[in-house]
Amino acid sequence: MHRPFFLVAALLLSWGALAQTPYPSKPLRLIVPYPPGAGTDIVARTVAPKLGELLGQQVIVENRGGAAGVIGTDLVAKSAPDGYTLGLITGSFAMTPSLVKLPYDPIRDFTPLTTLASVQNILLVHPSLPVRNVQELVRLIRARPGQLTYATSGTGGVGHLAMELMRMKVPGLTLVHVPYKGNAPALTDLVGGHVTMMFVALPSAKPFMAPPRVRALAVTGPRRSPAASDVPTMHEAGVIGYEYSSDFGLVLPGNAPRDIVSRLSAELTRVLKMPDVRERLAAAGTEPAGNLPEEYAAMIRTDLAKWAQVVKVAGIKPE
Repeated sequence: MHRPFFLVAALLLSWGALAQTPYPSKPLRLIVPYPPGAGTDIVARTVAPKLGELLGQQVIVENRGGAAGVIGTDLVAKSAPDGYTLGLITGSFAMTPSLVKLPYDPIRDFTPLTTLASVQNILLVHPSLPVRNVQELVRLIRARPGQLTYATSGTGGVGHLAMELMRMKVPGLTLVHVPYKGNAPALTDLVGGHVTMMFVALPSAKPFMAPPRVRALAVTGPRRSPAASDVPTMHEAGVIGYEYSSDFGLVLPGNAPRDIVSRLSAELTRVLKMPDVRERLAAAGTEPAGNLPEEYAAMIRTDLAKWAQVVKVAGIKPE
């Protein structure tokens, strides 16, 4: 007659054992919301196996490209917050909410973990332009309003907003925007002299800088890039307060358990200190990064506000 009691006790014990299963007890997946082969893919596939070794479980990279990163990012947002689905995001994560209607909330639906690496943009001009620095470029633009052109990978893209941020910091710059379908054709036309300037990711620009087929005026990050140490920052070049780097970071779905966040943060800190990881990230044209979850969350909030203001001032209409 005591069998029901023993059955209940056994069930409670089994449930307790399940609840105490150490994390992680199965492979993790890392969603990269872009096609294979891009810089995001290189960063993810550099970090994932090292993280897996420390966790004792495989971290499987899944490329889920589409809609400029929105499809894969939404998949992360809709996943269970159990620590088994991570997402890689870039600097455009903070730009997109001001440009398109999204199926997720960039704050509520994600739990930031850490930045992995950052990529600076660089301001390039065609060598025929009679300028050697940013201040000379500013004077030339003001002297020839509406006559100089700048190329971008498309309306609302990183290069577009980077230029609009410059125009916001330096009033009186009237330029003609020439949007392309990607950075490659835009760079080709810059080298060919069909447009006069553009902001582009430094790794994309490097092949054209030695021997120089373009002239580099400034990088956009908070300090000079090791990949172009002779090129000043925009701030050094006289555009006070100008700062932008495209950060590659990892997030979990929203409301992830604190203990899992702490575990992953600690292991990722160890990964990013590994010499071979730092060497491979640097070889890919990125600068190894790393910070605490709360620091990364604050960065995202700051960037969301900054780009919302740039979009508003520039008058770019959300799609």
